[in-house]
Amino acid sequence: MRSGTVRSRTVGGNAPAAVLWAELTKVRTLRSTAAALVLSLLVSVGIAVVDGLSVRHAIDAGSDQVRPDFDPVNAGFVGVQFAQLGVLAFGVLLISGEYGSGMIRASLAAVPRRGLFYGGKIGAAVTVVLPLAVVMAFAGFLTSQGALGPYGVSLTEGAALRAVMGACLYLTLMCLLAVGTATMLRGTALSLGVLFSLVFVLSPVANAVPGLREVARYLPDHAGSQVMTVGSQADPVLGPWTGLLVLVCWTAAALTGGHLLLRRRDA
Repeated sequence: MRSGTVRSRTVGGNAPAAVLWAELTKVRTLRSTAAALVLSLLVSVGIAVVDGLSVRHAIDAGSDQVRPDFDPVNAGFVGVQFAQLGVLAFGVLLISGEYGSGMIRASLAAVPRRGLFYGGKIGAAVTVVLPLAVVMAFAGFLTSQGALGPYGVSLTEGAALRAVMGACLYLTLMCLLAVGTATMLRGTALSLGVLFSLVFVLSPVANAVPGLREVARYLPDHAGSQVMTVGSQADPVLGPWTGLLVLVCWTAAALTGGHLLLRRRDA
């Protein structure tokens, strides 16, 4: 009788599609995750417009505040750099929220195969974030170029399309990096603190210090962002695809670490 009760509570007999659907249902019903994604989109487009207008005004005014290596393509992704805050938060909350509420026990009872449960989390993250990243990257780029007016470029000019598609991949991989990190650390505050400190404190500071610059270029955010950077602002050592590969390696390491710890630890 007891075994029958447990079996009846499993998700679709642990079919991968059923597990994925269950995880997507959790995303739809959790306000915190939805808020993080909506905020990401609004920030991406809003900052893109504000930055484009301010740069256009500075150029028209002949201000020396405009960088000599200014490239309008790079200006299209200023909003994306800040919008990744919401994407990272979504990736963390996707798994750490269950640990914080204690629902992880019910989830693992419904999907006893932890690898399948973890795969459902990863699948849900990609299913939700990748389409949003496409909208975010294209909307941010097009609105910023519109705000730049005569100084903007079209999507078909130079490496613009590659940079936009690269931004989509960058945001998706950073989200998965957050999923792996949160699975290892389990706590929401700790996971967000580590990731935000890495992206907005450690990476910029290390990149500004000559002695640490060689190390900083291989940090996940700096390396990955090269796929959406063009011209002289790009890293002279890492190309766009090499930089993306470095981010892929960081993401794979985080997801692997999360999987190993999830299998070994109690809920």
